[in-house]
Amino acid sequence: MTKKEARKIYKEKRLSLTTGDRNRNDDLILIHFQELVLPHIEYVHTYLAIKEYHEIETDHILHYLEFRNPELKIVIPKMDHEKNELLHIEYDEMVDVMKNEWGIHEPVNGNMVDEEQIDLVLVPLLAFDVKGNRVGYGKGYYDRFLSKCRPDTLKIGLSYFEALDSISNSNEFDIPLDYCITPQRVYEFS
Repeated sequence: MTKKEARKIYKEKRLSLTTGDRNRNDDLILIHFQELVLPHIEYVHTYLAIKEYHEIETDHILHYLEFRNPELKIVIPKMDHEKNELLHIEYDEMVDVMKNEWGIHEPVNGNMVDEEQIDLVLVPLLAFDVKGNRVGYGKGYYDRFLSKCRPDTLKIGLSYFEALDSISNSNEFDIPLDYCITPQRVYEFS
């Protein structure tokens, strides 16, 4: 399946899930996330879910990580449209968030964080394959961001659906995941 085909199919599949289905699946994803043996995490980068697209909320995972590490710093993305890249802002009670023109919540203030500081990234996706290749929304922001992270930065996807056998048009610019967590299991990619 190509990225374009997967993008269309999985957007529709995700939108068809009921609130009850999503809540159950979110609980199962959290249970599987808690099975991971993680190193010390100082900075975790997370997307802010677009509720209208039924993206997986990360709040429950962040609360778990904060419980494990009360000193955890949460980082959220802001799009830099001129450079076609993401900026990374430390997220705390002083940061204001607003919707941009694409309906994505972004920080409007806050302290910048360098990619090299980030220990774990919760990566948004629509679909993924058994090799850890992911299908996002097609603009390449996350692949450019992940290519700047340290080699040991953990890249973890969250999906309501199981892995595809293959994404046929993956290329050398695509940065694969280390793990993807679904309601059924944890996929680990080498």
